[in-house]
Amino acid sequence: MNGWFSTWFPDTWVILGLFAQLMFSLRFLIQWIQSERKKESVIPVAFWYFSICGAFLLFIYGIHRRDPVIVLGASFGCLVYLRNLVLIHRKKNKPPAAIS
Repeated sequence: MNGWFSTWFPDTWVILGLFAQLMFSLRFLIQWIQSERKKESVIPVAFWYFSICGAFLLFIYGIHRRDPVIVLGASFGCLVYLRNLVLIHRKKNKPPAAIS
């Protein structure tokens, strides 16, 4: 990009890529902290939100870089993370089973 934008933000795509990686790093930090608090291995819902955010941003970054490896990896990740969120929210919204 030429003009004022590239003057003020010369490495916008690198910053986006680094931010996407930060999302992936934070998801593990959140998982670790939550597991330490509960004294057992748990995967909090925030883990999946950070996962999908990081994967989506990496997908965009991969398209910009025209890197099929990044695009394929991130798109598959998006599907897995989205499916986990759907399953979690379905379980939360499911009415309690009737007692016989």
